[in-house]
Amino acid sequence: MTARFRDERGAGTVLALAVLGAVVAVSMVTASVLGLLVVRQRVTAAADAAALAAADIAMGAVAGTVCDAAARVAEANAAVLEQCGVDGEEVIVQVSGDWMGVVVRTRSRAGPAPG
Repeated sequence: MTARFRDERGAGTVLALAVLGAVVAVSMVTASVLGLLVVRQRVTAAADAAALAAADIAMGAVAGTVCDAAARVAEANAAVLEQCGVDGEEVIVQVSGDWMGVVVRTRSRAGPAPG
């Protein structure tokens, strides 16, 4: 019977290493997903700010070029302006950002309130 117990020595260590490896893997995946969510929020905020700045110019509140202002604001927020369109006083922009090779894009629209 003592031979049987000798064969099982170290089994707890192997189990502990397996559990530790699983915890590390889950933590890495979670950190990646959370990082991507942070980048998405940053790009969304950059698009909103760029659209608002461009709409100010489109409505005549500030002097300047609509899409140039949107590009400057997007760049100041660590994003890139991909598209900019003006329809009267309303501006639609598309902004992108990059995180670990993943490109995150979002659109935003700004202009005067209806009515």
